[in-house]
Amino acid sequence: MSTNAVEALKAASNYLRGNLAEEVADPDPSFSKDGQVLVKFHGFYQQKDRFEKTKPPVLMLRGRIPGGRLSADQYLAWDNLAERYSDGTLRLTSRQSIELHGVLKGDVKASLQGLHAALQTTKGACGDVVRTVTQAPNPWLRPDLAQLDAVVDRLASHFQATSNAYAEIWLDGERVDPEREQERIFGPTYLPRKFKFSVTVAGENLVDLYTNDLGLAATFDSNGILDGFFVLAGGGMGMTHGDDTTFPRVADFLGWIPLTALIPVAEAVVGVHRDEGNREDRKHARLKYVIARKGLPWFKADVEARAGIIFEGRPLPPWHTTPVLGWLDRMDGTQALGLSIRSGRIGGSLKAALREVVTTFRPAIQLSPDQDLILLGLKPEDRSWVEAILARHGQPLEALDPLASRAMACVALPLCGLALAEAERVLPDFLGEIRSALARQGLAGRSLVFRMTGCANGCARPYTAELALVGQTAKSYALCAGGDPEGTRLAFSVAHKLAVDEFPSALDRLFSTWAAKGHQNEAFGDFAARAGADELRQILEPVS
Repeated sequence: MSTNAVEALKAASNYLRGNLAEEVADPDPSFSKDGQVLVKFHGFYQQKDRFEKTKPPVLMLRGRIPGGRLSADQYLAWDNLAERYSDGTLRLTSRQSIELHGVLKGDVKASLQGLHAALQTTKGACGDVVRTVTQAPNPWLRPDLAQLDAVVDRLASHFQATSNAYAEIWLDGERVDPEREQERIFGPTYLPRKFKFSVTVAGENLVDLYTNDLGLAATFDSNGILDGFFVLAGGGMGMTHGDDTTFPRVADFLGWIPLTALIPVAEAVVGVHRDEGNREDRKHARLKYVIARKGLPWFKADVEARAGIIFEGRPLPPWHTTPVLGWLDRMDGTQALGLSIRSGRIGGSLKAALREVVTTFRPAIQLSPDQDLILLGLKPEDRSWVEAILARHGQPLEALDPLASRAMACVALPLCGLALAEAERVLPDFLGEIRSALARQGLAGRSLVFRMTGCANGCARPYTAELALVGQTAKSYALCAGGDPEGTRLAFSVAHKLAVDEFPSALDRLFSTWAAKGHQNEAFGDFAARAGADELRQILEPVS
């Protein structure tokens, strides 16, 4: 659907109602074209298996879970609904959400009502709105990180769409006259495209802060009380192959604000996106293009004028990413267990093991922006029992693999309509190739941040990885390198349409040069950035 058609549909939708109530009652297994656009605002996408043409269309439902925080009962609600209505798996996302895949249209309403009963929602998890607000995980129960909970909950509530359509259509709620409704922040046509918030503490980049439309890094006074935020804006991963007017971008640093300015500044940044974002071409509709087009000084001045503040020029501290996996001690004497979940997919024996652990020990849960799951508040005396349950289900705790623990892949084929190549299903094979190449070049003890996606949209954040593959055709990828291990620098393309069978040779060339020319203990991304795109492209020329 064209950009203008989407904008017209939003304007005429009676605040996201359209004809969805009638379509839900219709036995047709598919939503209409208009319906497929509108349901995104309600938190799900219609999909079609691209290899099994006779299968009916299905839906992907995504939760809007602020900070990825769940109670034991809420996690079990997702688990039960996956068994009853989806393909039987849960998928953790790179924005601390959960997705159900393979839900039939006739089961959507029951699924959403089941989530609602557990105080969960999909409203606003997709569409041209403020999406799930992500948050730095806190397995240690650190007091500074704990203060982010209230901030994230406040932002998530404040920027939730006010339309009553979700409650009316899916939860059988009381009907409201659309003529009397208003979207006080978004307006009748909502945002030009999606908008992503992320919150952390200054110095901890557990959330890939620079990839967000608006990033907030909390600061604290001498008593350890949150007193303000460093503000970054204009990050985003999506692009289109062959179109130089589209590009990934890391966020710009605007300055520091006091806590009292949080909502005014957040509203101002969202307001600039709403008012200045491109509503003629969705490929150019993200906030990053507004800043690139009009310039950072203009953007900063406009935000200051809207919010009635002046950004303070405090220096940012250095960033690091503290691991959240394995057994970790918490400040209240309990323990946390961070589990590395490959591509965020929980199914089969892993799903059964987690169900038993959560049912038995009732831990709270936090999802990580790296698609992992953290069990919180386990008693030290229960540690051996938890490990025994995991082992009995064929999921023994093993030494953490640094490569796998930071790797991510998007869903890609067969259900994503945008995917050009495989990602999630082949990630283990590509990780194996990387391990083998490291060993061949005498680098077996080294690791790096690797990510891969089936298309250029960047859902697994490939453009800030040290090494990444981005699908270009069914059997080839763009190879990118040079991102910062802490996520503050963009990677750059070093090979186009690299065939799958050429990947091992490309790795050998890159890693042998890293081994020969890298400084002592220099991360691969730092080496690649120092070497530069031209040198790496020359190294890869015979295979690219």
